[in-house]
Amino acid sequence: MEKARHQLPALGIDFGTTNSSMALATGNSQVQLASFPARSGETASSRSVLYLERSKKISGVQRTHSWTGPAAIEHYLEADDKGRLIQSLKSYLSSRTLTGTEVFGRRYTIEQLISRMLADLREHAERQFNTPIRYAMVGRPVRFVGAETEDDDAYAVERLREAFTLAGFESVDFEMEPVAAAYTYESTLDHDELILIGDFGGGTSDFSLLQVGPGVRRRGRTSRDLLGNSGVGLAGDAFDARIVRKLVSPALGSESYARSLNKILPAVPAWIYANLERWHYLSFLRTRNVIEILKSAHKRALEPEKIEALITLVDEDLGYHLHQAVQRVKLELSQSTNAEFHFRDGSMDLQISVTRSDFEAWIKEELQAIEVCVDSLLRTSGVAPHEVDRVFLTGGSSFVPAVRRIFSARFGENRVRSGNEFTSVAHGLALRAEELLKTASFQLT
Repeated sequence: MEKARHQLPALGIDFGTTNSSMALATGNSQVQLASFPARSGETASSRSVLYLERSKKISGVQRTHSWTGPAAIEHYLEADDKGRLIQSLKSYLSSRTLTGTEVFGRRYTIEQLISRMLADLREHAERQFNTPIRYAMVGRPVRFVGAETEDDDAYAVERLREAFTLAGFESVDFEMEPVAAAYTYESTLDHDELILIGDFGGGTSDFSLLQVGPGVRRRGRTSRDLLGNSGVGLAGDAFDARIVRKLVSPALGSESYARSLNKILPAVPAWIYANLERWHYLSFLRTRNVIEILKSAHKRALEPEKIEALITLVDEDLGYHLHQAVQRVKLELSQSTNAEFHFRDGSMDLQISVTRSDFEAWIKEELQAIEVCVDSLLRTSGVAPHEVDRVFLTGGSSFVPAVRRIFSARFGENRVRSGNEFTSVAHGLALRAEELLKTASFQLT
């Protein structure tokens, strides 16, 4: 079926590791963002999560129900008998060994699981924008998590393309996420600039150097306008994990000891605390074997109250609530030099003081990796810091002062900008789709 691109809705989809957002270009560079209902109110992004749950058998048949986004989390939290909550699937796209998983006795590929989320996004866009959706401009990181070669990245893109196909999209185009963010920034300009875009997601931090502005649009973009891309497979999720490891886990006994046969040994195996660093892994600890390990540790522990708190966390399945508290303290530390980590839920109550300098020391390795990535991009692109007119930072971790200092130290604070931290990529993808749809035609099959 032949169809001119300009006849298709110019939809941009930012399918993220942690959150996803969508936007539709409505003409003349105007963009409408999708909104998602949640109990806390409308939100501009949807959590990239999938929850599967088995229903009760009816006439001997047992079905599997699934929910995505805010509804997935709500059903998960309300369920007494927890089903399977899956998130961060984007992080596994470059893996050639992790092709799928078994849920309730049925094998699902990663592509099938992702497609379930994408299908809901597509249907939501159709309802909100009142138009059939079969095409999208899709964001992709410069370097997928776990990708070590260009072939790994290409493999990840093809898996993501397959997921979109399974979700009912007949065609998709891909654009680098930092380039999409550049389109958003460019829409505010009345002159041309050489800019550095920093896009900080849940799983990746991506950077692009490119020429943008009205003059670039008038003469037509060329490949030479993109001077370089670089990325590193860490971002907000890594920062959260450090807070759990350094702040929360010690309060739950990770540094505590127990007596065993006249020896002093760690009270609880380290792998149990590793599961705390990704909130949806906590449910996997609710097994008879783990509970027995923890109860035994509690009897022998030199600090039994800490092990008791860990048992409460696991037994009451408070992982999601814990990581919400982690998010809050991370945001507070972005606004103040001191914060109070306060987690009170169920029968658990933790209150711990933390300083910004503590947090920055915990994420030192991640900050250094970001610095190396930025410096490498400048060097390989042949661009000196003083030649960059503006730096535009987007994504949740761009709020972290230590992240911002990396850029202000190299380019000067007066050249660093940020805005629309959670939706600028989707906004830019819609603008990129609009640009492409005006200049080409394609065939949908």
